[in-house]
Amino acid sequence: MSTGSKIHDLRKEKRVSQTELAKMVHVSQATVTAWETGKAEPSSSALNALANYFNVSTDYLLGRKELSKADRVHSMSVDEALGTIMSFEGKPVTDHDKKTMKDLLESYLRNRGE
Repeated sequence: MSTGSKIHDLRKEKRVSQTELAKMVHVSQATVTAWETGKAEPSSSALNALANYFNVSTDYLLGRKELSKADRVHSMSVDEALGTIMSFEGKPVTDHDKKTMKDLLESYLRNRGE
């Protein structure tokens, strides 16, 4: 579903006119019409205003699949994952420790099952 279709559906669901929505997000009624017909795309500031007004995410308006926490964890890089480690058994993990863990993990992953 396109961004324009989502805006149209959300507007209808909320029972507001294009003119009312335009006033709420500080654009012209013609701009709302252009969004809904696919002749224009909302700017980032307009997307943010629309998301706030409709209480949805900008990703939803853009048609992006919102990742669950589990999906975000699975898509982390080694650096991102190691960056979240602050301590182990109550002892701080140093940058040197993280580099060593990264080297070991990358070596293991490169050579497993081959």
